[in-house]
Amino acid sequence: MRLRLFPARIHARMTDPIDAKKELRAVAAAKRAEAAKASLNAADAIVAHFRQHIHDLPAGPVSGFVPIRREIDPMPLLAWLRATGRRSVLPIVAARDAPLVFRVWTPGDEMDAGPYGIEEPKASADRMDPVVLLVPMLAFDRLGFRLGYGGGYYDRTLAALRGRGKITAVGIAYSAQEVDAVPVAEYDEPLDWIVTEREAIEIGA
Repeated sequence: MRLRLFPARIHARMTDPIDAKKELRAVAAAKRAEAAKASLNAADAIVAHFRQHIHDLPAGPVSGFVPIRREIDPMPLLAWLRATGRRSVLPIVAARDAPLVFRVWTPGDEMDAGPYGIEEPKASADRMDPVVLLVPMLAFDRLGFRLGYGGGYYDRTLAALRGRGKITAVGIAYSAQEVDAVPVAEYDEPLDWIVTEREAIEIGA
């Protein structure tokens, strides 16, 4: 069932969404944990929906992420995208209040522990910007806005990548993580697609 913390309405950018986001994070994290227990084949279903609906992606590398806190596992989707001939990269938190940095990664590579305890490619791995970005989230709405953990890293990263060229951002999540409206600030960047175990949602279609 969809979270209804915020009533259905035309989406507006809030002047002070910090408290609203904080309220939603706690509820959304619990909801995601429940969905992770109930959706054992969600990662494979996401691959199927992605393959069926998302075409004409820009040519170039794809970024995945190492799942934490009951996030849906992006690795099966990343493996399929690699099989189409794309190189894969993973994000690194290089500095606070800065965009993410991406380094080349292939399964089996030795990893380092990042500043938040998340595994990331070693500093010796080549840097490479992705053109397809798989994005984790706590919650999402059908206008493409997502709720993260509050660091703003993906918003800054999307803004930077979009300023340099074509980028397709695909949020992946459990369908139970959908809300009527994510509280949004001026700096929040919408996604291009959201894929769940039930469907692929093209934003703005």
